[in-house]
Amino acid sequence: MRPAHVLLAVLVTAVWGVNFVVIDIGLDHFPPLLFGALRFLVAALPAVFLVGRPKVAWKWVLGVGLALGVAKFGLLFIGMHEGMPAGLSSLVLQVQAVFTALFAAVVLGERPGRMRLVGMGVALAGIGVAAVDEGTSGPLLSFALVIAAAVFWGVSNVLTRKAAPPDPVSFMVWVSLVPVLPLLGLSLVFEGADPDLEALRSLDWAGAGVIVYVAWIVTLLGFGAWNFLLRTYDASAVAPFTLLVPVFGMSSAALVLGEGISPLRWLAAALLVGGVALTSVSLRRPRRAAAADGPAPREAAPEARPPVGTTASRTPSTASRPSPRG
Repeated sequence: MRPAHVLLAVLVTAVWGVNFVVIDIGLDHFPPLLFGALRFLVAALPAVFLVGRPKVAWKWVLGVGLALGVAKFGLLFIGMHEGMPAGLSSLVLQVQAVFTALFAAVVLGERPGRMRLVGMGVALAGIGVAAVDEGTSGPLLSFALVIAAAVFWGVSNVLTRKAAPPDPVSFMVWVSLVPVLPLLGLSLVFEGADPDLEALRSLDWAGAGVIVYVAWIVTLLGFGAWNFLLRTYDASAVAPFTLLVPVFGMSSAALVLGEGISPLRWLAAALLVGGVALTSVSLRRPRRAAAADGPAPREAAPEARPPVGTTASRTPSTASRPSPRG
């Protein structure tokens, strides 16, 4: 890769990693489900009027929008609101690569090779170590919610592969429109109209900046740059850069939020990142063969979505937050 494009790849992963800290800050301004709705609303508008209609069946737009927008981000935001640290979230969410490989094997008939199976085992061991560490320092429920978010990210990856959109940016813009009403409805039911209205009435520059960052910088600019790299180079050369996401996530959480990184968490990070790296080895196919299958190589990539997509227990401000609905 050209040095400028290497720097671009590192910049995108830094944006995605810091995104978990931004999400943490955003949860101090908005209830989690309302936050998710606003994120996708701003990502979709006015972009839907500037891009063409997605050149795939609407069922794929709807399916990815529900799996990625409602389930994945809804669970991630609730999990972080309930106490999952931003840095640890950025690490644990990378297990989506394992779930993507499992679902692709079941739904698409892709048979993982020996190296991928070893990588999946190593990554799952890292999740186990992280769970033990979180169990001694924070609520396991929030940990489980972020794992569930990774599961639905894997679902959305497989649905995206089935859809094989010829214009990924246009596809992502329309996908962003799908979760807005469901998330708003869930927010009204579980978080209540009064907290939602209060959050909107008290919107300040910091809250607006958070929304702009997660919607435009992370989703539209980050995703567009990532797909430029995937169109320019083999996926096997681009995908491994996603392993930098938890590096930036954990380090930025430590610097900005003061989250500590325990020895167990370092071990979990080493296992999970190493496992995902091994899982990505089997992605090394000639670019022509990969092109025939559509966007499959992105199964190890982040939200492009970001992912978006975020070590010790939550900052003290969490305790003052109203408990979300459920």
